[in-house]
Amino acid sequence: MIKFKVEKFDNKSSARAGLLSTDHGDVKTPIFMPVGTQATVKAIHQSELLHDIKAQIILGNTYHLYLRPGIEILEGAGGLHKFMGWDLPLLTDSGGYQVYSLSQRRKLKEEGATFASHIDGSKHLFTPEKVMNIQRQIGADIIMAFDECTPYPCDKRYATNSMHLTHRWLDRCFAEFEKTEPLYGYDQALAPIVQGSVYPDLRKRSSEYIAKKESEIYAIGGLSVGEPHEDLYSMTEVCCEILPKDKARYLMGVGLPENILESIAAGIDMFDCVLPSRNARHGLLYTSKGVISIKNQKWKADYSPIDEDSTVETSRKHSKAYLRHLFQVKEYLASQIATLHNLSFYLWLVNTAREKIIDGTFTEWKSGILPHLSIRL
Repeated sequence: MIKFKVEKFDNKSSARAGLLSTDHGDVKTPIFMPVGTQATVKAIHQSELLHDIKAQIILGNTYHLYLRPGIEILEGAGGLHKFMGWDLPLLTDSGGYQVYSLSQRRKLKEEGATFASHIDGSKHLFTPEKVMNIQRQIGADIIMAFDECTPYPCDKRYATNSMHLTHRWLDRCFAEFEKTEPLYGYDQALAPIVQGSVYPDLRKRSSEYIAKKESEIYAIGGLSVGEPHEDLYSMTEVCCEILPKDKARYLMGVGLPENILESIAAGIDMFDCVLPSRNARHGLLYTSKGVISIKNQKWKADYSPIDEDSTVETSRKHSKAYLRHLFQVKEYLASQIATLHNLSFYLWLVNTAREKIIDGTFTEWKSGILPHLSIRL
């Protein structure tokens, strides 16, 4: 059974420490979820996710897994957990964001979204019902409702129509979810998604609609798509004021370390983003003292550790000069070390936030570390 409970509320902000229980284990929140779009977190082995990064939950993506390896392969393996050898909780995105990003290749209608595969151009139709069934076959612990993610900027008329379409699709998602059963002997939870672009009244209406659905997890979508950080924070606050206080809140696709801390303060429990792993592969490293572009000439003869404060041995053992060298000669190990570092830092950040919420010093700690997180070293 999937259940969320708040263990401690912060006394100076809306931050909370919680526990999300699933049949594949417990997740301590706030939490960052590494993105494993295609049944893998790029450049990282599952044992490293478990033992070095200490990930508690990771993501898969319905759109990509549906195309490759295909749902028949996943079902034949006994679901995504067994296919990829991951025994802890999994969440799958419904594919709504990919449909958004394929704006030149898709057509929206009441029935669903018709799109052309980015692989071979073949045509496919995603309906709310089909997406629920695909996610049953994939077998993630937490599955997402099928929604439309609006672009930024987006005029209010479009945002309003899109929000209502998302709500109608949501009703169909719940109807299909409730008349089907999990396939692999463990429970699944369906999470509805708030939309409404950057319009406070739409976000309020959508949050009220979504909050009427019975779930342990409520998601906020359609943000971190190019809007100013001020809009990200204000829209998140609007949603958190309405969504149930005793249930998990998931802010989708966010983001930078500073975004995560500010959103935790607003009452968010769960995050995901490709940023730490994608930027790692391009040589951008996140630390508590600032951001390092390791390919820069200034690190060529710097023999100090990549990050002496890191929780991962490779970041303490290997030097900046060595990692820069690996990028210069295009060794695969460069991406592995950098990704290990970034994901570990993100997990350290949310785990420390949890500790500070519990001991009552979150606001002071956040104020102290926040100015350093975006500094370019």
